[in-house]
Amino acid sequence: MIDSTTPLQATGPAETRAERRRLVESVGAQRRLLAARRPFELADGRRLNREAGARIRAQARHGKALQRIHEKRARSERSLTAQLNGLDGKRAERERRALAVLRRESIERSLRGTRLTASEVNGIGSGLARDLAAQGIRTAADFKRVSWGKAPDGRGGDVLYIHRTQGRKVHVNGIGEHRGRPLMEWRRAAVARAEARAPKELPPDERHRIEEIIENERGRLQADLAEVPKTAEAARAEAEQLHAERLATLARAEREAADEAALRRAGFDEMAERLLVLRAELAAHVDLYGDLGFRDRRARSRALRPVPAAPPVIPAPRAPEAEPESGSASGATADARPAPGVRASLGWLVPVAFFGVTAMLGAGETDATPLWCAVATRLVSLAVTAELLRLWIPRRNWRTADAMPGGTGFLASGAFLGLVAAGMFTDPLYAADSAPWGLAVVAAVLVVTGAVRRAGAGRTASG
Repeated sequence: MIDSTTPLQATGPAETRAERRRLVESVGAQRRLLAARRPFELADGRRLNREAGARIRAQARHGKALQRIHEKRARSERSLTAQLNGLDGKRAERERRALAVLRRESIERSLRGTRLTASEVNGIGSGLARDLAAQGIRTAADFKRVSWGKAPDGRGGDVLYIHRTQGRKVHVNGIGEHRGRPLMEWRRAAVARAEARAPKELPPDERHRIEEIIENERGRLQADLAEVPKTAEAARAEAEQLHAERLATLARAEREAADEAALRRAGFDEMAERLLVLRAELAAHVDLYGDLGFRDRRARSRALRPVPAAPPVIPAPRAPEAEPESGSASGATADARPAPGVRASLGWLVPVAFFGVTAMLGAGETDATPLWCAVATRLVSLAVTAELLRLWIPRRNWRTADAMPGGTGFLASGAFLGLVAAGMFTDPLYAADSAPWGLAVVAAVLVVTGAVRRAGAGRTASG
C-alpha cells in the first residue's frame, strides 16, 4: 500500500501499465476493506439498542422490586394495625373465656359435692341409692340426663336409662318414669344452685394476669409495627444497591464495547483517508499518462465504484435512568420510581365476572321480557365490563400502579341494582310491587354519587 502522494515516474509502457495496475488494485483492495464499515455500523446500532434494552429491563426489574417492597410494607402495617385495634376485643374475649372456665369449674365442684341420698330425692330409697352408687352415680355430677330405650336383655318394653357424664348409659331396676322425673328435677335444682353460687366476674388477680398478657402483646405488636418501616427501608436500600451494581456492570460493558467500536471506527476513518489518497494518485497517473486501453478503463471503473454509504451514527435511545451521582444510589432512580400506592385489588374481578356473565346470559330474563330490554341490559353489562377492565388493568401494572378511581364502586353497584330493577320491572310477579321502584331509586342515587366522586377525583388529579 502506497502512502506517498507523488506517483512514480515510469520509464516505459510496461512500467506505466504495472504502476497503473498497482494503483487500481490498491484502490480496489482499500475499497473492499472500507465496504465492511456499513455492516459494522449496523451491528453497532444493534448493540446500542441491546444496551438500551438491557437498561430498560434493569429499570423495570428495579421498579417491580420497589413496588413489591412497598406492597409488603403496606400489608404488614395493615395487619399489625388491625391486630392492635383488635386487642381490646381480644382482652374481652379472654376475660369471657376465663370467666366461663371459672364458672364451669365452680359448678362442677358444687355438683360433685351434692351427693345423691335417699333424703334428697323423693321416691329414691336407700336401696335404690346403693344401686345407683354401684353404677357409678353418687353425685349430681355423675349423670346428665335420662332417656327411654329398649331393655338391655331385649325383652319387655322400654326402660329408663340414665346417661352418665363419663361412660355409657345405665339402667337401674326400680327407676322408671315416676322416679326418673324426681331424679332429673333434683339434678336441675342442684345445677341451678351451683350456677347461682358460681362467680359472676373474674377475680382481680386473674383480670390483672390477662391485662399483662394483652399489654405484652400490645408492646410486641407496636415494636413490630415500628420495625416495618426500618425493614422496608433496608430492603429498599438493598434493592437500590443491587440496581446500582447492575447499572455499573452494564455501564462497564458499554464502555468496553464503545471503546472497541471507536477503535474500529477510527480504523475505517483511516482507510477512508487512504482511499482518498490512492484515488488522488490514480487520478494524477491518468492525467500524466492518459488512457491505457479498454482493460484499464474497465479495471478503473470497478475500482472507482462508490463505496456503500455507512448509516449515520445516531446514538440509540437510552433508558431514562442515569448512573447515580453525588454518591447517592437512590437519586438516579427517583424519577423512574413508580408512584407510591397499592395496586388495584383483585377483588374487582368479581364485578367484572358478574357483568361479563350478565352480558352473555342477561339479567334475570323471563318469557315476558321484551327484546329491547334484553338487548339493553346486555349492552349495559358489556359497557360496564369494558370500563372496569379499562380502569383495572393499567392499575395492576407496576409502572401505573394505583387504586381504582373514586366513585367506581358506587357506579358499579348502581349499575348492578339498575339491572336487577330492570329485570323486576319486566317480571309480572314484581312489576306491581314497590320493590323495583325502590331499587331503581337506590341505583340512581348510587350512580349520581359515583359520578360526582369520579368528577371530584378527576379535578383533584388534574389540579
